[in-house]
Amino acid sequence: MNTADRLDLLTRYTEEVVTEDELEELLDGEPTAYIGYAPTGEMHIGHFTTIRKLADFQRAGVDVTVLIADLHAHLDSEKSPWDLLDARSEYYEESIRAMLDSAGGDPESIDFVRGTDFQLDEEYTIEMYRMAAETTVSRAQRAGSEVVRESESPNLGGLIYSLMQNLDVKALDADIAYGGIDQRGIYMLGREILPDHGGEAPVCLFAPLLSGLSGGKMSASEAGSKINLTDDPEQVEEKINGAYCPQGDVEDNGVLEYVRFLVFPILEQRGEEFVVERPDEYGGDLVFEDYDALEATYVEGDLHPADLKNAAAGYIDEVIAPIRERLTDRPDLLAEAYPENYE
Repeated sequence: MNTADRLDLLTRYTEEVVTEDELEELLDGEPTAYIGYAPTGEMHIGHFTTIRKLADFQRAGVDVTVLIADLHAHLDSEKSPWDLLDARSEYYEESIRAMLDSAGGDPESIDFVRGTDFQLDEEYTIEMYRMAAETTVSRAQRAGSEVVRESESPNLGGLIYSLMQNLDVKALDADIAYGGIDQRGIYMLGREILPDHGGEAPVCLFAPLLSGLSGGKMSASEAGSKINLTDDPEQVEEKINGAYCPQGDVEDNGVLEYVRFLVFPILEQRGEEFVVERPDEYGGDLVFEDYDALEATYVEGDLHPADLKNAAAGYIDEVIAPIRERLTDRPDLLAEAYPENYE
């Protein structure tokens, strides 16, 4: 695979790259990338669309490290109680492995680390204190405003969160920092301050944040706004069929976004097409080789929302099926990580 093909693979389905020229330069060598997940609530399809991208990193010859950011999960307003960090970290790692496997990646070639493996080391801690001494409260708040729970009187842990996330880039020796676009403020801070702390400004790749099925932002607390990894086929179908999906409207359309950022990349990797099955009296089946063609047909009104939903539900269930099976085969994972929900 030449540099142009690798660059295209790395940048496809991203929201922003900072900067593409720097990324292209990295591809002259053997770049490394990292993404971090704080093990808080149960993982869902929004995580899957981001993790799917790791398969692209692997195909492009980039070494990937996944950080299970256990300390971060507690620092962010104690979203994960201290005594549940180990159980939730184990659940997150198993879920990420299952998602990457379903997306056609190789989970065995990923390096998994936990924050507690290195974030308590003396060198790391001293560097964190140095960063804290040089960073104002307002700058730290602004950097993490899209990630950390906000309030008029924020906890100190939420302010440290952004500094530690950037120190992680240095500690894990990552050339590329990958995450959702909500992480942008944190990594822009890192590009400013890491060179003064023995690191380098990372190249940043940002994934889009998906809309919820009910329209607007996806909400972890709203069950109907997302597909869970353990949802059965009937639940997937029910949620998709009840989703906000007005005829011809692309904005805030979670169904189209699932199809674009999850289904099509996996079908493309498999060399398959997206088929919308319809009776002959309604025009017969529609076959799409790429997402742009599907969206254009939908906007023009030649693809009805009901037909789109039926096809989308089938494909979404197909890609989460092996994940669901893997997690339900180990009910202890969820029961130990979220005892209040699985007693």
